[in-house]
Amino acid sequence: MKRMLDVVVTLVALVVFAIPMIFVALAVRLSSRGPVLYWSDRVGRNNVVFAMPKFRTMRVDTPVLPTHLLQDPASFLTPIGSFLRKSSLDELPQLWCVLIGDMSLVGPRPALHNQQDLLDARTASGAHVLLPGLTGWAQVNGRDEVPMEVKVGYDVEYLTKRSFWLDVKILFLTFWKVVMVKDVAH
Repeated sequence: MKRMLDVVVTLVALVVFAIPMIFVALAVRLSSRGPVLYWSDRVGRNNVVFAMPKFRTMRVDTPVLPTHLLQDPASFLTPIGSFLRKSSLDELPQLWCVLIGDMSLVGPRPALHNQQDLLDARTASGAHVLLPGLTGWAQVNGRDEVPMEVKVGYDVEYLTKRSFWLDVKILFLTFWKVVMVKDVAH
């Protein structure tokens, strides 16, 4: 049921967002040098690494680190990077990962391969068995502002309570947070 929901909603989203994605791709290409997409190695279900695309919001010379570990992350943003992050438009290419089964619409956000503390905590708690998501329980309960330990707690809570209706609730709350531009790192 969850996989069917993922595929159907993703196909609809790809149709709905096709034109905006073309405009975002053009804006990225015209506003900074480098590729339109940034492919990031992420850790998915059972700690398997996969490549996850995003519209590029950072300069090509940015160190490969979580944003919160960069010295002055704003200095690495492209001219439209802040807007893409605030609006979450940079996340749209991840619909590809949902379509091919590397991600789900709802699940823990995939960790960077070098976020060992987060990976260790998810593995120790059993949350590493979940397919990562475009959005998740931690994202609607604080998103980028949630400390790692609390984020893993939300991942475990999702693991134990996951259901069709919880996924629908999380998708609705995500839409609301994106529209209200709440809890988003710039």
